[in-house]
Amino acid sequence: VAEHEDHGRMQYYKLATSSVGLLPRVNVLLPDGYDISRRYPVLFLLHGGGENYSTFDTKYDIRNHTAGRDLIVIMPDGGAAGWYSDPESSNVGPRNWETFHVDELIPWVDATFSTIAEFSGRAVSGFSMGGFGALKYTAKYHGHFASVSSHSGPSDLRGPDGSKITHWANASSALVELKGAMVYGAPWDEARVTADNPMENIEKYRGKRIFLVSGVDIDINESNVLPTQRNFGGALKAAGIPHERFEDAGGHIVRRERMQQDIDGIIAHLTKAG
Repeated sequence: VAEHEDHGRMQYYKLATSSVGLLPRVNVLLPDGYDISRRYPVLFLLHGGGENYSTFDTKYDIRNHTAGRDLIVIMPDGGAAGWYSDPESSNVGPRNWETFHVDELIPWVDATFSTIAEFSGRAVSGFSMGGFGALKYTAKYHGHFASVSSHSGPSDLRGPDGSKITHWANASSALVELKGAMVYGAPWDEARVTADNPMENIEKYRGKRIFLVSGVDIDINESNVLPTQRNFGGALKAAGIPHERFEDAGGHIVRRERMQQDIDGIIAHLTKAG
């Protein structure tokens, strides 16, 4: 911990790590009446591109969504276009967001707060790039999260629709995150794409709560997201894997009512605080 500020329910941290060549920030939202003699389920909530650790607080009303609910919410930096990945290369020093989140942040959270430090007590959710990150982390580290949610997050990196997402990740990471380097490289690191691709890891979602939502009013981002969520939902259905999937009016946004529905579903699914 390089810096800590106590704001009651909201705890702010800067963390020092060799995985990321800066001090990544994390907001930790504690439940009302947080009691260290109890243990609480945890939600890792991942921001979208161009956003940061504070966005779910300043823009998406996470305090009210969780008021009165026994849930710890972890909101880390993930880079403006980090894509919740260890990039193929970097021109700005280490930007290994995946290693930071999975290998360092999760153990630190469990060591620092009174958590249910097991699969049944842990969920991951996110918006846009963060929705992709949530799906990716759930499959790639399939013993970590019992619930996964993707709010307008892309869910395929290949095929006629999915390949647009890989180009999107490469282009945005080169422009705003890595100074010309790319998450997946050019040509793509095919093994890396396969390992990260939700559509190529369908069986890893079996036995988990899955919540998906996308918009039908097509904008520059949702035009890429919607087809991949439809493909992903279809693959889950074909495999006989239960899931919730919604298509709502509007474009590439966080929907307040779906966020509340999701959080309440997460709490209902995870092991209860006690």
